[in-house]
Amino acid sequence: MAPASPRVVVKVDLKKRPWQQTQPLHNRWHPEIPSVAEVKTGELFRVEMVDWTGGAVKEDGSAGDIKSIDLSTVHYLSGPIKVVDEDGVAARPGDLLAVEICNLGPLPGDEWGFTASFDRENGGGFLTDHFPCATKAIWYFEGIYAYSPQIPDVLLIIHILTTSHHGTAGVRFPGLTHPGIIGTAPSKELLRIWNERERQLEEKGVESLTLCEVVHQRPLASLPTTKGCLLGNIEERTSEWERIAKEAARTIPGRENGGNCDIKNLSSGSKIYLPVFVEGANLSTGDMHFSQGDGEISFCGAIEMSGFLELKCEIIRNGMQEYLTPMGPTTLHVNPIFEIGPVEPRFSEWLVFEGISVDESGRQHYLDATVAYKRAVLNAIDYLFKFGYSKEQVLISATRCVSQNLVDHKH
Repeated sequence: MAPASPRVVVKVDLKKRPWQQTQPLHNRWHPEIPSVAEVKTGELFRVEMVDWTGGAVKEDGSAGDIKSIDLSTVHYLSGPIKVVDEDGVAARPGDLLAVEICNLGPLPGDEWGFTASFDRENGGGFLTDHFPCATKAIWYFEGIYAYSPQIPDVLLIIHILTTSHHGTAGVRFPGLTHPGIIGTAPSKELLRIWNERERQLEEKGVESLTLCEVVHQRPLASLPTTKGCLLGNIEERTSEWERIAKEAARTIPGRENGGNCDIKNLSSGSKIYLPVFVEGANLSTGDMHFSQGDGEISFCGAIEMSGFLELKCEIIRNGMQEYLTPMGPTTLHVNPIFEIGPVEPRFSEWLVFEGISVDESGRQHYLDATVAYKRAVLNAIDYLFKFGYSKEQVLISATRCVSQNLVDHKH
């Protein structure tokens, strides 16, 4: 018998804002955000998602929306989804939740996305000291391919020549669609650990850091705030909402629960083994990407889009203790395991740019891979600039940039 079609457990209406959805979205991590759906292990289900800004970025050539975007509102996530086994017994703290990505893609009728770099005064980014102004490019999808009117020849980088459906000579490239964020809800104790360590980082400031201070442009941490907070089914501005909003963790960094992992290969056929910290696991996902390199150089460096995931879950009882080794003072200091699927565009030609641990002022740094990576990226941007691109075009088209091979890294 053919398998059943996936059951839609979270549906979004792109004509409505995130807080207007029938099934409320959320943009924070907190154990008390109630689940909006329940699924059983082995069941194929579908989750729809708005883009990470909830529709704040428009399909036009202006970067004004990027410059003024309210970053306290992101990322908008679909869920939480409670997971139970075939007997109706919920996932329990200490279990592992194995989440398989069976299918994914853009939402029908919304086959476009965007890349951008944020303004120095509102978000910044990896290269803000070189690119202080907001920029944006719109990308259109044709099956597995993407092209941008703002960057008509971007694919010269990887030597794939074609013609856009507008009939103009140009190039396009195959993407590898994936969710930027997928994770489980934290426990109260894990949430306390997050907030304490991130608050300490913010309070001590950049002077306390021994590495990477030359790339510090953005806030050191995004601490809990009621501004822009969306907590699913919790009624806004009630005493309960106020309490939770002041505790709830932002979705910006990846953490022990998974979260904002931004792994470009997390596509069809992949499995994520997520630690379970609360009953039911409370799985959430969002921040869909049509494509991304090994990092988001411009901060908003993936091709951001709305989209869907079709998933199946399994519960591995007591899996945290069996498979995850704590890397910290408590058993909560663990990280997910990602099993990458077999799907990936096939490229055979590469340009390699070297970076060393010396910043633009000529200062030597010790074992600083971030400074070295920054130098390699700047070398790539300057090289492609010689072939007729603007440096801003190269920056926001770096959706297939990969970083690898730290060798002889003595200084």
